[in-house]
Amino acid sequence: MDFIMKNQVNNTSKYNKIGFIFSILLTFFIFAADTNFNYFNLSQNESQKYEAKWGRGGLKRVEAANKLISEGRNLPDLKKLEKVNNFFNQNIVYADDFATWGKEDYWATPLESLGKGMGNCKDYAIAKYFALLQMGIPMNKLYLSYVKSIKYNIAHMVLTYFETPTSMPLVLCNYEPRILPGNQRTDLIPVYSFNGEALFLAKQTGLGQAAPQGINANKKWVELLQKMKDGGR
Repeated sequence: MDFIMKNQVNNTSKYNKIGFIFSILLTFFIFAADTNFNYFNLSQNESQKYEAKWGRGGLKRVEAANKLISEGRNLPDLKKLEKVNNFFNQNIVYADDFATWGKEDYWATPLESLGKGMGNCKDYAIAKYFALLQMGIPMNKLYLSYVKSIKYNIAHMVLTYFETPTSMPLVLCNYEPRILPGNQRTDLIPVYSFNGEALFLAKQTGLGQAAPQGINANKKWVELLQKMKDGGR
């Protein structure tokens, strides 16, 4: 996974067929970065409604995620990454959107993914992202990274952790249980990385080139964030 930045924004145009372009959506993420609020912590009434919708197994997975977050806030960052990566890789079974939701491209909230116990690559990455934010890792260290998997010849999404803006990222992936530096993931071609603060185009060393203003937001991503902001389960 060669994170060497290209100089021209239009060099990424060849990836349009496998990717979406996102705008900056900071306002939707403010609630997620507040560690005093735990999206995974359900009240008694919410737990009853959640169990009625998703079953006892789904509720147990959410309760386990809440426990992981609550007990892990004082751990070193690398240990947080390890625990969250293992938890979601072990508690969500890979399935494509059609098998899980009966739709070709469904963007599930973390609680929907845990309720079903199923999800695809973007669902793993999104759930890990929000869990780590709520464990106290700063937003500017966490990025959802859109890549191409050479091994499977498909578009893929992973979560990346940058210790500094120029450091080699660590990659959290549902295909690979180990957390490896990006330069050891030669099976992945990076396209772009984004979080609640910014969008950066790839290839890149560190974060690289910020995307220009005016890039259209992906409708499904906006809808997902709004659903989470509104308490969607």
